[in-house]
Amino acid sequence: MSTAPSSLPTPPPDVTVDGVTRRSTLKWMTLAWTGFAAATAAGLTATIRFLFPNVLFEPPQTFKAGLPDEYIAGQVDNRFKESFGVFMVRDQGTIYAIKAVCTHLGCTPNWLEAEFKFKCPCHGSGFYISGINFEGPAPRPLERYRIVMADDGQILVDKTRIYRSEKGEWLDPESFLVA
Repeated sequence: MSTAPSSLPTPPPDVTVDGVTRRSTLKWMTLAWTGFAAATAAGLTATIRFLFPNVLFEPPQTFKAGLPDEYIAGQVDNRFKESFGVFMVRDQGTIYAIKAVCTHLGCTPNWLEAEFKFKCPCHGSGFYISGINFEGPAPRPLERYRIVMADDGQILVDKTRIYRSEKGEWLDPESFLVA
């Protein structure tokens, strides 16, 4: 038996050109294409998202507040305070819609039945049932919304039109409803 040294084939040396091997070139190309694909996917996602705009769902600015007979004289109705930000008031033969926002810093006042006044919980402003300010830091009375009768006999409140007492707008026939 002859014992010749076994010669295994030696792998070819990695070809280098200026210190760059074929294997490192393939790694960098794979990384570059992966980065390009990720950037393209991000751009495409942003473009598709741009086609669907943001939509803000707000309650309607005009709403029906029921029939005039549903409101008791000398009372404040809180039904629409949370949903529309409106107090409905029936006082001395008129019905009006008061904006439920304090004129001091924009807090939501509460109707205190026992004290017969609107009271702002933030800084203590007080308002009569008519909306006139009488205590606290509020600089002016509460605002009113446009209120008219709809064709079907219900009260229609339009929040796009605001009436201010200090401008004499409370005398406008659409700032109150004769009941």
